[in-house]
Amino acid sequence: MLLVKVGGGASINLAGIARDLASVDEPAIVVHGANACRDELADRLGQPTQTITSASGVSSVLTDQDALDVLTMAYAGLMNKRFVQLCQQQGVNAIGLTGIDGALVRGRRNVGIRVEENGKKRIVRDHSGKPESINTSLLRLLIDAGYTPLLTVPILDEESRAVNTENDSVVALLQRTLESRRVIHLIEAPGLLEDRDDPTSVVGEMRFSELEARSHSTHGRLQRKLMAFAAMAASGCEEIVLADGRSEAPLSAALSGQGTRIRA
Repeated sequence: MLLVKVGGGASINLAGIARDLASVDEPAIVVHGANACRDELADRLGQPTQTITSASGVSSVLTDQDALDVLTMAYAGLMNKRFVQLCQQQGVNAIGLTGIDGALVRGRRNVGIRVEENGKKRIVRDHSGKPESINTSLLRLLIDAGYTPLLTVPILDEESRAVNTENDSVVALLQRTLESRRVIHLIEAPGLLEDRDDPTSVVGEMRFSELEARSHSTHGRLQRKLMAFAAMAASGCEEIVLADGRSEAPLSAALSGQGTRIRA
C-alpha cells in the first residue's frame, strides 16, 4: 500500500501527480492539502485566514466556525474535486473523501491551545482536533473495488461534529493503522533543506534517529511535519520520502530516488 501526502501549495503539480498515479503498480491512498486555495477563497470572502502560535512555539490555523466553513469549501470542495477530475482524466478511478464521509477519520476535539500574549497565558478554543482512528473497513472496501481514495479534512470529533486537523497527523495515523512501509510527501521544495534559503542544499539521506534534533531546529509547518515523521518512525515505517511536488512528474521522481529519503 503506497501512502502519498500532497501539499496544498499553489505550485504543486496536481496534473503531474495524477499522471504518475496512473503508472503506480500498487494500491495508493492520497491525502491532500489545500492551504493556498483556502487562503485565496478566505480573502475573496473577506474572512482572511488567522494563525496562532502556542506557548511552546508551534503555529497553527485558528478554526472558528466561519473558518471551518471556508476550509470545507476549499479542501473538500474545490481542491478535492479538481484533483479527482485530473485523476479520472488519466484513467485513475479516484474517489474524493473527507474524514467525515463514512466516519472515515474520527478524532478528539482539542481542549484548547495555550497561548501567551503580553506576558499572560490564556486558552484559545476552536473547531480543531487530533485524529485517533481510521475506518479501515471502508478504505479496504474502496481499494478492493479498484478506487483510489483522495482524502482530506475535516474529520469527526467524538460527538460526530466536523473539526479541522493536521493532514500530516492523518497520514501518520494511516501509516500506523495500515502498517504502510513507505510514505511519500510532496511539497513546495526539492526536499529537506540544510538552508531554507538555498534550494540546492537538499539533504539527500538521513536516519529516523536524526528527526528529533531536526525538529528542534525548525519551526512552523516543517516542525509539525517532522514531528509526524517521528511518529511514523516509531510505528514501523521503513522509509519516508520528502520530495518536490512542483516537478513535471513529482511522484515518479520521488519513487526513483529524488528528494530527501529518511530511513530506519
